[in-house]
Amino acid sequence: MKGTAARTAASRTAATLSPKVRGFLHVQRHGVSTSAVYTVIFHRLDSGGLGPTPVLVEGAQALIETLDRIGLDFHRAEVRGALEDILRLGSANFPDVWMSDEELREKGLIGA
Repeated sequence: MKGTAARTAASRTAATLSPKVRGFLHVQRHGVSTSAVYTVIFHRLDSGGLGPTPVLVEGAQALIETLDRIGLDFHRAEVRGALEDILRLGSANFPDVWMSDEELREKGLIGA
């Protein structure tokens, strides 16, 4: 009996969660050296939902911490390549990011 109630509660919780949307993160560097400021913006691939909110990050270490908090996997070649592009070219896209509206709101990537 307890198992059935727990499964029912879990299925209700899963039903109330919003679906994850597919998008990409765009990171752009402004400035050079330790005084560089980075903007991180999540772009949806579908046209629905709230518009993106840029997140400003000061310094390379803070950028790495922000990307880690967002949930990027630094073991993926695409992520490492994008980090190299930011250093060399000043901007890059991190493809194939899946997040729900709640996750985007928690991480400050869309408005409230």
